[in-house]
Amino acid sequence: MIDTHCHVDFEDFDNDRVDVIQRAKDTLDAVINSGTSLEGNQRVLELSKENEGFIYPSFGFHPVTSQDSTVEELKAAQEHLIANLDNIVAIGEVGMDFFYVKDKALRAKQKETFTSFVEIANEYKVPLLIHARDCERKAFNIVKEYDDIPEIIFHCFSGSMKTARRIMDKGYYMSFSTMVCYSQRHQELVKDIPLESILTETDSPYLAMTREERNEPANVAKAVHKIAEIKDIDVSEVDEITTNNAKSVFKI
Repeated sequence: MIDTHCHVDFEDFDNDRVDVIQRAKDTLDAVINSGTSLEGNQRVLELSKENEGFIYPSFGFHPVTSQDSTVEELKAAQEHLIANLDNIVAIGEVGMDFFYVKDKALRAKQKETFTSFVEIANEYKVPLLIHARDCERKAFNIVKEYDDIPEIIFHCFSGSMKTARRIMDKGYYMSFSTMVCYSQRHQELVKDIPLESILTETDSPYLAMTREERNEPANVAKAVHKIAEIKDIDVSEVDEITTNNAKSVFKI
């Protein structure tokens, strides 16, 4: 099993990060730790070096915080990313979030920033991890115009089945988190999307079983078991196919 999207570098884990990583190692094959800022990307890189062969880094720029960033901050993050292309397995998370952001000017800035990262992924032929909330179709319409991005993943996909079919037609992937354990919306999507298009994740420390809990990478096993239950197939089949998908996407 592989957690293809989490944030072990976040301060939520400052008090017991070593234990959290050990529990992940006891359960999983690998973890993709996604950066969300220049400083976060550097933390992610350092964590991956401390846990070589288990934690793999992706560098990103979160859309909700990026809308308030300066041109200089964006440029610095992108220069840092390009300088570390040999050290990362993907660009992300990057994208757009129209759930939290309603202002048209800020949405336009998110789109502009996202497109700039898409162009880097296309130019350097790096996999792309997309954060798209309440704008999945719009994000798809942007990335479908680029032919040299080797793999595209819609992290924590929550879009329509119509958009999901378009994503599958392009050979892209959708990642499902531990939300599938309790979200009827995600359960319905998983039921109709073939395993060949699915990756698993936690997005920890977020999306735990309850609001009081903190999520962690080892919990991706819960998502795998729930997907198996929904599809009425053996857990080992879900594990094997989704793990192989992740290994293929991130070349690990």
